[in-house]
Amino acid sequence: MVSNRVACLSADEPIEGGLAAALLPAVQTCGAIWVGASQRPQEMAAKEPFATIECHGAGSIVTVDLPKKQYCGFYDGFSNSALWPALHSRPDLIRTSSENYACYREINTLMARTLIRFAKPDTTFWVHDYHYLALGADMRKLGISQPIGFFLHTPFPTRGVFSSVPHHRELIQAMLAYDLIGVQTDEDHANLAEYFENELGLKGNGDAYSVGKRTVRIGTFPIGIDAATFAALAVKAAARPEATRLHTSLQGARLAIGVDRVDYSKGLANRFEAFDHLLQRRPALKRTVALLQIAVPSRVHVDAYQKLQLQLATQVTEINGRHGEIDWTPIRYLTKGFSQNRLACFYRMAQVGLVTSLRDGMNLVAKEYVAAQDPSNPGVLVLSKFAGAARQLDSALLVNPHDIDGLSSAISEAFSMPADERRERWDAMMKALMAAPLQGWFADFVTALRTPCLEPEAARETENLLPFQLRSREVGGRAVAQAGKNLVNTDSRH
Repeated sequence: MVSNRVACLSADEPIEGGLAAALLPAVQTCGAIWVGASQRPQEMAAKEPFATIECHGAGSIVTVDLPKKQYCGFYDGFSNSALWPALHSRPDLIRTSSENYACYREINTLMARTLIRFAKPDTTFWVHDYHYLALGADMRKLGISQPIGFFLHTPFPTRGVFSSVPHHRELIQAMLAYDLIGVQTDEDHANLAEYFENELGLKGNGDAYSVGKRTVRIGTFPIGIDAATFAALAVKAAARPEATRLHTSLQGARLAIGVDRVDYSKGLANRFEAFDHLLQRRPALKRTVALLQIAVPSRVHVDAYQKLQLQLATQVTEINGRHGEIDWTPIRYLTKGFSQNRLACFYRMAQVGLVTSLRDGMNLVAKEYVAAQDPSNPGVLVLSKFAGAARQLDSALLVNPHDIDGLSSAISEAFSMPADERRERWDAMMKALMAAPLQGWFADFVTALRTPCLEPEAARETENLLPFQLRSREVGGRAVAQAGKNLVNTDSRH
């Protein structure tokens, strides 16, 4: 597996982002080898990158040192200042240059060189997210002929929006080197297929396209979570000291929670405005409700994010100043990350979960909130209909985050919802989570990649073809785990 960053493995350290939370189990329990940037860019000329391999669980994590100049242009300059805003339908925020695009392509090439050492006859490559749209093409140029899949964790916008990205045609043409391209929703699937057909002129049926002698396929693979494991974690976390401290500090007030990176796609400003509007419209709720917002700073070197961070801090200060009292603060605003253990504790204690994304690929926070609830007395999920999770969690209170009055009313309804209705909605959502687990997402994609003639549903019946699999599907991960150990034993530094 290849992505821009890899996860921290400590249970007491924050896991930042849905991608890290989704891929980590594949390393720990399945024997996957996960390759990503070391996050320690080096002052060096672009050359063969240095890689470090560490065994973790059944698999291995590989971190790659990349040249600082090119990495800055690749990450801040193009990935997050051109691709991210376009993918989230904000082309007005695109700020980039031809130099940044050159850096983006160069880092893709350097990562491809790193991956050559893993190209064994039975290797399957799975590339993740918008940082590496061109990686597959660079891998093919280096002679890698093994199956290469790609999964986009963000949405894919309409052709008109994506066409605002400089060099957009070159990037999508480079993506044609992948055998299978996975997306989160049917809408993303349709948008990408429309680009293939009307921008590139490819012939296909919406699912498969002929590119020379090859076939490039698009598939919808919505990411899930291991709901049963997260539910058990939440039960255990409820006994943590943080639970007692939070409960005491609330003084009987009911709690709403939001957990997000500081990003304009998350709709945080709309969320705060709606909460402000609720307190203005229903002053009797003052002192009886509170919002805990965990807002992890992100991409602090990008101008749009610096402005957003200042805007949100100012907004929270004004709302707290307007409604707060000496012993009650409406919004508790924490700009730091928390471990999964602590988040599970906070989710379980919150009567309302707020996910108000303006555009989101999936949003695993919504799923984690549901899984963490007490079945006998569950909280209510208020979920943006523009998040990918809304397709599966349609028993949540679905909202349009641009409609501040409607969002405010939904928060009010969530706080006052009767227990019977809360249990009914939660039960339907939990069943949806259990029916589409993380293990299934992982298995469906990898199996479909290795068996190109089969659709994901049919692929479930050929799981013996997988090089590794999650334990809950009762397929061992010894082959790939041993491959990772052999690499480490050959040279512990490379």
